[in-house]
Amino acid sequence: MAEKDERAPAARDNREASRYEVTVDGEVAFLMYERRRNTIALVHTEVPQSLRGLGLGGTLARHALDTARAEGNRVVVQCPFVQAWLRRHPGYSDIVVWPRL
Repeated sequence: MAEKDERAPAARDNREASRYEVTVDGEVAFLMYERRRNTIALVHTEVPQSLRGLGLGGTLARHALDTARAEGNRVVVQCPFVQAWLRRHPGYSDIVVWPRL
C-alpha cells in the first residue's frame, strides 16, 4: 500500500464533473475519469501552474487508485502523468490495466 502524505489536502470525487479534485487557495487541480462497468479510466490530470510542485497530482492519482481498489474496480490508465506516477509507485499493479498502444 502506498504511503499517504499527511500534509496534502484531501481529494474528493466530483461525480457530476467526472473528476477527482483538490482545492488549494480557491484553485482546483483535477484528474478526469470515465466510469465503466467495473472499470475506471483515468484520462487527464491538470494542476494549475501556481499549484505545481505541491504533490497534488500524486494526491489525485493515489486517491483515484485507492478509491478504485476499495470499490473493486480495475483501472485503465490513459493519463501520461498517472502512468509515470505508477512507474514510481508500483503497489497498484494488481488493479491497473495498461492501455494498448
